[in-house]
Amino acid sequence: MAEPNRSSPSASASASASSSSSSYYREDSGGAAAAAASSSGTSSQVREEEEGQDHEYQQQLQHFHNPELENQHIDLDSFRGNLPAFDDSSTVIGDDTWSCIIVVLTFWFFVSMTLILGVYGAANIRVGPNCSLLLQPNPIFVQSVKVVEVDDTKPGLKLYGFYKSPSLDVVTTWSETRTATVQADSHKEWIHYLNRGSQVNISYNVNSAGSSVFLIIAQGSEGLSQWLDDPTYPNTTLSWNIVRGSGMIQQDIYRSSSYYIALGNLNSEDVEVELNITVRAFIYNTTEAYYRCTFGNGLCSLSVLFPQGNSVVLTSPGQEQSTSADDWSVRLSYGPRWITYIVGVGGMTAIMLVAFNFLNKFQFTRGGETNVSYRENASARAPLLSHKDDDISSWGSSYDSVSSDEADLEDFLAAGSVEGTSIREGENSNNTRRLCAICFDAPRDCFFLPCGHCVACFACGSRIAEAAGTCPICRRNMKKVRKIFTV
Repeated sequence: MAEPNRSSPSASASASASSSSSSYYREDSGGAAAAAASSSGTSSQVREEEEGQDHEYQQQLQHFHNPELENQHIDLDSFRGNLPAFDDSSTVIGDDTWSCIIVVLTFWFFVSMTLILGVYGAANIRVGPNCSLLLQPNPIFVQSVKVVEVDDTKPGLKLYGFYKSPSLDVVTTWSETRTATVQADSHKEWIHYLNRGSQVNISYNVNSAGSSVFLIIAQGSEGLSQWLDDPTYPNTTLSWNIVRGSGMIQQDIYRSSSYYIALGNLNSEDVEVELNITVRAFIYNTTEAYYRCTFGNGLCSLSVLFPQGNSVVLTSPGQEQSTSADDWSVRLSYGPRWITYIVGVGGMTAIMLVAFNFLNKFQFTRGGETNVSYRENASARAPLLSHKDDDISSWGSSYDSVSSDEADLEDFLAAGSVEGTSIREGENSNNTRRLCAICFDAPRDCFFLPCGHCVACFACGSRIAEAAGTCPICRRNMKKVRKIFTV
């Protein structure tokens, strides 16, 4: 239903008043008293007619006023007010979802590269005689194990495959004699891979009289490097000794790893040393192996079972069985199980999407509950200042009296008009203080009620009342805009 035109009664009243006053003014130009009496009688008659029309108009408004439609209008406005917030939150949640997905994918990429190139990356391994090295790759990330001999002129290496980890219960003892001439400011080392529980006994004899050398046992290549950086510092190795003449040292092994037996000479001349090394070692039992490879073509490869996995053992011959050098160099590499990394990326992405979808629904549910509670409590809330559209008393003619203040303002302006202080457009064209403060074109021919400020023309004042509903000077709520007529 179209909204009634609120300005039509005011406009008709203004036009009728203007035409009536101007006509009476032209007819009686000779007698001032008769004109004043006639004007006051006509004005009172016009007011009575307009009051009757305004009374009928307000009855029509009350007839069309429906509380249910008003409540629906309020609910619709509140719903529309909440919609942008939900749209903005949905947009923010969507942007956060894609941002987190990108972060997860980047994180998983770096984890994958760390596993493929770092933890299960290719490595060169150096093993000594009677080595028994156990490899247990993770079946989730590793699909195959490949061992390649770097120097295929040294036979004797073997690779075994087991369904489960073999037992470390085979004890073997061997001895070897090393006679070495250590040059000045240099060192010599020998490598052995020893499992936990093994024991090393070294008998030494320094043949150069009056000379002393360093005899150390270092764990891994890192321990050897630390000792080489500072040979005189004793805490960098598992066993650190300064030896001269003859003697013996003993060392127990508590961790399976590569161990270096090394001699260091800081003297200015060469030193000859004779070592007798006796090792009591624990090695893995290979009788239950289902896979054996002798490096016939210098390469051995074994597939890792999924999901139970399997174990791999690399062995080397003893000193008495070897006919070549003292150690072997092999290259160990792992084949990645690509399906794991692909599924991992998809799984983490799906988890993130489900989590953000749940978060999105949770926020919408909370928003709906807030909207319902707002509608339930809307009737108990009253604004401090009533809205212009809710003020039905301002929908009538501009001649309606609202308060005694308005009547006083009207009497004051009417008195000013009788005394000759009327506003004329031609007279105020050069006086900026009497022009409209909004457009600076038309004269100030209206004032606001109830504050009474006169700062704009009727057109600009009407626009201000429709747009803001407050006086631009004092910011009071405007009930109506009244036009000042000239006579």
